[in-house]
Amino acid sequence: MSHQHITSIQRNNLAVLIRTKLQKKDIAKLLSKDRSTIYRELKRNHTDNIVGYDVGVAKRLTEQRRIKANSRFRKIENDKNIEKYIIKKLKLYWSPEQIAGRLKKDNRKKIVGKDTIYKFIYQKRPRLVKYLRCQKGGYRRRYGTRIKEKQREEAKKKRIDQRSKIIEQRERIGDWEGDTMIGTDRKSAILTHVERKSGLLLADKLKRATKDNTHQTTIKRFNRIPKNKRYSITYDNGTEFSEHEAIGRDTKMEIYFAYPYHSWERGTNENTNGLLRQFFPKKTSFNNIEQKELNRVVWLINNRPRKRHNYSSPIEMFERKD
Repeated sequence: MSHQHITSIQRNNLAVLIRTKLQKKDIAKLLSKDRSTIYRELKRNHTDNIVGYDVGVAKRLTEQRRIKANSRFRKIENDKNIEKYIIKKLKLYWSPEQIAGRLKKDNRKKIVGKDTIYKFIYQKRPRLVKYLRCQKGGYRRRYGTRIKEKQREEAKKKRIDQRSKIIEQRERIGDWEGDTMIGTDRKSAILTHVERKSGLLLADKLKRATKDNTHQTTIKRFNRIPKNKRYSITYDNGTEFSEHEAIGRDTKMEIYFAYPYHSWERGTNENTNGLLRQFFPKKTSFNNIEQKELNRVVWLINNRPRKRHNYSSPIEMFERKD
C-alpha cells in the first residue's frame, strides 16, 4: 500500500468520502493509502467547520508549508549579509564563480555555489545581469553545453546501416575497419585497420591514443595505399576517432561508425585484433613495443594462409589483380 503524500485530486476525493461518514480505515483502502496517512492529513489540515475538512483550505495550508519548507534552501535571500556581499562584488565585476570561491576561502567552507548565484541574478535581480561578462542569455551549466556538443558530434556520424551494398557484401578491395588496442598503462595503443575482403592488417604504434595522433597516423598510413584500394573505413566509437571528418577529407574515404557496444558489426577487425593478441597478450604494456617489432608481427599475420581464401594469404588477396 502506498505511503506517499496525498495528491491534489486525492484531497478532492477525501473531502467527498469524509462527508459519507465512512471510517478512516475504509477511506484509506479506497484511496490506496496507509491509514496513518489519512489521519495525518486530517490532523494537519483540520478546519473548524462541521465536517472538519475543507479541501480548499487543505490545499492552501499544504502550499504554505511547502513554500516555508523550501525557503530555508534559499541561502542568499535568507542571509542579508551574503546578499549584500554578492551584490557588492558583482558591481565590482566579479564573476559568480569568483564570488563563490572567495566566500569559500574566507569562511573555510562552501557558503554558496556559483550556480546558485547565477539563478539569484537571473530570477531575483535581473538588473545585475549587466555586470556579468556574458549577457547574451540565461546562465547555462557547462555540462549541458558539453552534452549538446556531444549530441551534435554524434549527429555528424554516418552509421553502419548507411553503407552501400558493395561494402556490405565485400565485393571489392578497399573497404576497411578500424579500432585501437589499448595497453595496460591506458595511454599507449596499437591502431589497427583491417581490409574487409582480403583481411590485410595495418598496425601502427601510438604513444598516446589521442584524436590528433590517430588522425595524423591514419593519414600517413593510407597515403601509402593506392587510391583504388581505399574507399571506406568503419570505426569503433572511441573518442580517438573524433577527427573522423578530417580523416575522411584527407584520405578521400567514406567514414562510417558501428553502433555503440555492437562490436560484431566490425567482426573482421575484432577477429584480427585477436590474432595480434597472440603476440601481445591483454596484459602487455605497449610502451616498450617498437614499430619495427610490430611490423614483423603484421608481416607474419598477413602472410598466413586463410581457409576462407582457399588458403591464399591476405597479402596475396590484397595484391591480386582481378
